[in-house]
Amino acid sequence: MPAIRVLLADDHTLFRQGLRQICEITGDFLVVGEAADGEVAVHLAKELKPDVILIDINMPRLNGIQATARIVEANPDARVIVLTILSPGSVHLRRDQGRRQRYLLKNADAQELIEGYGTYTGAKR
Repeated sequence: MPAIRVLLADDHTLFRQGLRQICEITGDFLVVGEAADGEVAVHLAKELKPDVILIDINMPRLNGIQATARIVEANPDARVIVLTILSPGSVHLRRDQGRRQRYLLKNADAQELIEGYGTYTGAKR
């Protein structure tokens, strides 16, 4: 089975590096790009067409909600996992994005992240 292609978007370098390591350890995920702000995330999502975009909700230049809206507008099939320290119920999004977005709290452990990817993309482990 081919690896799930992932774009990581978070303005904290150490956090992105940790996500990359989790992806590399499992062998099921291939990180195809990294972005430190929302504008770069939108550009890379259009260019690289990853299977999943893992995006922080709070980023410079364009926040995760704004970036996700642009990504989904350009590619309605894009799958986005929004990383947040907020509970998903406290985040308001446009209804038309609901089926293509999932949330993962930043205090989740690596196993929750891996299971979340698999459940969201239909990948079997």
